[in-house]
Amino acid sequence: MTRGRPETATAGASAAGVRELPRRELGAFLRSRRERLTPGEVGLPDGPGRRTPGLRRAEVAELAGISVSWYTWLEQGRVRTSEQVLRAVARALRLDGAETAHVLSFVADDPPSDAPTWVSPNLLSLVRAMTPHPAVVLDPHWDLLAWNAGYAALLTDPARLHPKQRNLLWLVFRWPPARTLLADWEQDARALLGQFRSRAARRPRDTRFAELVEELRYDADAARWYDHRETAAFHPSVRRFLHPTAGELRLRYVKLAAVEEPGHHFLAYLPDDRATEEALRRLQDG
Repeated sequence: MTRGRPETATAGASAAGVRELPRRELGAFLRSRRERLTPGEVGLPDGPGRRTPGLRRAEVAELAGISVSWYTWLEQGRVRTSEQVLRAVARALRLDGAETAHVLSFVADDPPSDAPTWVSPNLLSLVRAMTPHPAVVLDPHWDLLAWNAGYAALLTDPARLHPKQRNLLWLVFRWPPARTLLADWEQDARALLGQFRSRAARRPRDTRFAELVEELRYDADAARWYDHRETAAFHPSVRRFLHPTAGELRLRYVKLAAVEEPGHHFLAYLPDDRATEEALRRLQDG
């Protein structure tokens, strides 16, 4: 009778520990941003006797209008807090738009990560109709669920990859041709990883995210940027491709949420100029 009690307590403690992981991630992120600031950047005197980099916790608390104890507990991952407090802390730490959105995401409702792996006939028809313009459907982990011939011609045919490799992050970091195919690989890769990190940090129990993080750590650049806690928000942008047969392509990224399938996104690559439009058609015809 008594043997079950310690096991139950242990299981409860383990579950509680898992629930605390996002709070710890938030705390670690705030600390990393606090340590990069100097007193002069926030209008405070830079006096002697500083043994640690950046601002002191007390200084951030004063700038945010909260108690030192509360901010300390926030960095330690010991408390849950409100959007109002996080906005005040974001202002105190001079966070940019993407960093602020990342911080606020810890108190926001997030779409479920267990979205279906099937794609509706309507969405499949849209993807195919986009040809020769590349298009793909992504799940919440950025796994590729459906793609058209234009996407296969631009990058590689995902059907030839192992199912675990059919992922946008994997293609950018672990597929060797990506570093030459993407003309601005470092800029694009860091932005993509920042978007991914912001989402994965809030889902410590999600095994697919854990698999992807482990896979990304085989790449030195991805591991370093991930540990720096870089974040980014998605913005429609023009990306340059240096295709081995089609030459330079300028493609605009358009990302739309799929209302029929919550958690899925439709990503299209639209030509930014006439030369790219013609090159895509030649690439498809070839």
